[in-house]
Amino acid sequence: MTRPRSLKNIAGLKAEGLVAAEDVSALEVLASAHAVGVNSHVLNAVHNKAQPLLDPVGRQYIPSVEELDVQAEELFDPIGDDAHSPVEGLVHRYPDRVLLKVSNICAVYCRYCFRREMVGGTEGAFLEDSALEAAFSYIEAHPEIWEVILSGGDPLVLSPRRLENILRRLENIPHVQIIRIHSRVPVADPGRIDDTICSVLKNVDKPVYAVVHINHPQEITDHVRECLDFLLKSGCTLLSQSVLLKGVNNDTSVLENLFRSLISLRVKPYYLHHPDLAKGTNHFRISIEEGQSLMRSLQGRLSGICLPTYVLDIPGGYGKVPIGPGLVQPLEDGFYSVEDFKGCQHVYPPRSEDDV
Repeated sequence: MTRPRSLKNIAGLKAEGLVAAEDVSALEVLASAHAVGVNSHVLNAVHNKAQPLLDPVGRQYIPSVEELDVQAEELFDPIGDDAHSPVEGLVHRYPDRVLLKVSNICAVYCRYCFRREMVGGTEGAFLEDSALEAAFSYIEAHPEIWEVILSGGDPLVLSPRRLENILRRLENIPHVQIIRIHSRVPVADPGRIDDTICSVLKNVDKPVYAVVHINHPQEITDHVRECLDFLLKSGCTLLSQSVLLKGVNNDTSVLENLFRSLISLRVKPYYLHHPDLAKGTNHFRISIEEGQSLMRSLQGRLSGICLPTYVLDIPGGYGKVPIGPGLVQPLEDGFYSVEDFKGCQHVYPPRSEDDV
């Protein structure tokens, strides 16, 4: 597959008719703070090229002047990575797993990204060898760490050699049993997943889970299908992670189509994230109540294997919590009210006490 052409500045987007001339000056200010990057593969998935901000794919990547509207509650580090970083590039929030940010760049740049303040710079594109060694030493010294999650940026923008070196080091730490890779590359730049990368993944002697970041069924092109098949044949177990975004996928039929399509491609929907409080992303956010209503509408309508867990990252670094619809409510005397997929309420009795 031919590598896609990239547009990495406002001038390039204007030349392609993707941003309005009257917005250029404001968008240049935006681009000085938050990286811009979209490629021809992504643009081929944009159906409404005349108004890309009204397209569910274009809206995810094309910068908007709405991003300059920063709300008081929005944060530089909305999920609190820094509060749990014992060494550079490593986040140890939960006892049995760590996040290793091996890259500070991405194949493309999503406009809603919760790490938008930290990615896309020209310096320090990858975690330096000395920082990697410090991270490996920390992992080796903490036998409670069962899983290592490669993140960034995007770990699959690394060269095959660099990726292989990292995987080999992790493979040789006995208490690390699972390696997880989170990436937008299979959807945004599927041509990167070539025979060399697949060979690297296939030769890891521990389970590798690849979590594909995808938000709309329109993103599932023929090239993406081919890429997912390559990853499956490399031995990876595939999961997906989506963000619930206003104007992109806050619609029952869209989510239904997305999750069914993923399952048919042997990708298990894993997380549906409520959008984080990243600066300049208010126009992407919906209320938790709306998200719960969408999840409630999918109950019974979709097979259980299609349903992800709807989660919120508590601002400040306190971790993820499930925030799905409250289908069970306590009543008096130990009884419960249980809502079925049609919205009907049923009473569930308390456990009977054993006779003494």
